[in-house]
Amino acid sequence: MKFRQSLFWDTNPENIDLNKNAQYVIERIMDFGRDDEVRWLWNFYDKVLMKKVVAKSRSLRPETKALWTLLLQTT
Repeated sequence: MKFRQSLFWDTNPENIDLNKNAQYVIERIMDFGRDDEVRWLWNFYDKVLMKKVVAKSRSLRPETKALWTLLLQTT
């Protein structure tokens, strides 16, 4: 997936390692991603990993954290 510069405003999106920087990518897409980016996130990353990121994240907005907690509850 080619990421938007506005989604990763503080770094060059082409330099992002999807495995090494998984928490960073997951948090950004959960908070600021468009529909197609969220679909990609849902299909690319393991749901257990996504749950861990949501649980330990200190950067997700509270409403985003609540939404993703509910969405991942059933998986």
